[in-house]
Amino acid sequence: MSEFISLYSGSSGNSSVVRCGERYLIIDMGKGVRTTSAALKALDLNISDCAGILVTHEHSDHVKGLSTFLKKNPLPVYGAAATLDFLDANGIVPVSCELRSLSGGEEDIGDFGVTAFPTSHDVPCVGYRIHTPDGKTMTIATDLGVLTPPVHEALSGCDLVALESNYDLHMLRSGPYPYYLRSRIESQRGHLSNDECSAKLLELIQEGCEKFALCHLSQENNTPQLALQTVFSTLGAAGVVPDKDCIVQTQRRNEISPALEF
Repeated sequence: MSEFISLYSGSSGNSSVVRCGERYLIIDMGKGVRTTSAALKALDLNISDCAGILVTHEHSDHVKGLSTFLKKNPLPVYGAAATLDFLDANGIVPVSCELRSLSGGEEDIGDFGVTAFPTSHDVPCVGYRIHTPDGKTMTIATDLGVLTPPVHEALSGCDLVALESNYDLHMLRSGPYPYYLRSRIESQRGHLSNDECSAKLLELIQEGCEKFALCHLSQENNTPQLALQTVFSTLGAAGVVPDKDCIVQTQRRNEISPALEF
């Protein structure tokens, strides 16, 4: 049995684990070492069982906790070459940290098979498609302004998909953000809206995927209720019944979310 577990997810910080038995991977670490370590301890995850940390990109809500954590726990860090170069050049990881770039096809990280794929964001950014030791597949894709062909390919044929549902368009446009920031978020190098996420979930459900985690919800421009309402409305119009035909779960901002088995 494999599990996807979000430790925390949102504008203020993102981190999750993919676990199969005792072995696991960490994806991003956007809050301090105390928060992340406490979450790992609460899940009875030993650092010695972690095969490595996958980093999606350089923004602080994804890497803030790395430096201190890695000084205490010298795990290898994986990511796109441009992201790893940034982390190294800016002292975000210790000098002694083992950095391993991922590009192209699937690579073995411990007992997991991991494929990095590019997402459309305003800095170099990737998502991850992960094959677990028990033969399951999941993909995580956040921080993307548009669903490009590489993202479509990575999301297809999965047992579980963790996809960004960052903002509600009405909340964003009527909210306090200045025009330039609203434009950035809405752009093809920004973030994915509830409507865009919902349309993709329907397509994936029709292809056979049944389990979904909605990630990286904006604190200012979204709510878990709105994200789910948008998904359920889209699915309902197509005759898909949530909790019967699929499981859709929003990920909590400041605490561990319930594990999603796949």
